Amino acid sequence: MMPGMDEITFHTRLHRAGSILDIGAHDGLLTLPFARLPGARVLAFEPLPAAFARLRAGVVAAFGGIPPHVALRAEALGAAPGSLTLSVPVLDGVAQEQWASMAKDYGGFASVAVQRHAVEVITLDSLGLADLTHVKLDAEGFEQEVLEGGRATLARCRPVLSLEVEERHRPGSTRDVPALLDALGYETRFFLDGAFRPLSDFDAATMQAASPDPAVFAASDPYVFTFFAWPQERAAEVLATLAG
Repeated sequence: MMPGMDEITFHTRLHRAGSILDIGAHDGLLTLPFARLPGARVLAFEPLPAAFARLRAGVVAAFGGIPPHVALRAEALGAAPGSLTLSVPVLDGVAQEQWASMAKDYGGFASVAVQRHAVEVITLDSLGLADLTHVKLDAEGFEQEVLEGGRATLARCRPVLSLEVEERHRPGSTRDVPALLDALGYETRFFLDGAFRPLSDFDAATMQAASPDPAVFAASDPYVFTFFAWPQERAAEVLATLAG
């Protein structure tokens, strides 16, 4: 039994020197500890302007500037290059940044105002990474497009991944994202009650019941939304390392 497993613990235990992608970096909650891992080169993507400003300020405060092994990118990652709209719901005058999404526009929620930002989109594959070892992905329903745009990189580099995937942001995503990863030779699991559990144990109807309306905060208990994935050929090694 493993007593707990959050994303930074997962990546720290499995750490290998190389490039780390923090996709949906927000304020840098994971960017900063990633940047302190030995031999790490961190690329942090955050397309929401207000969050990007805080991300940059946080890195500067922590390191006295932007260190050479950290790159902060204001673009979004997707399936193809271009420009898309990032929609942010606003409740009582407060932008709900944790709901910022390119997968939905919140037009159907009468009680919610919406900020909209045009963002540049590039693909993960366009980065040409040869040493990608870790990926943290939190794109509020846009995870499938990010992975589609990184197929060649995932096939070449075989990084380990942590992903936040939620039905409230995109119905069917807890089925479709793991299916895409499976086609790329990845095993996906979730952590619950002290153990990594296979996807066959996951039931979205009971483990991830929540309203898609940002004005409604009730959710199931447990609410499982963080998933972990690794190359199938490394499964035994990864699980042994995480258990150690």
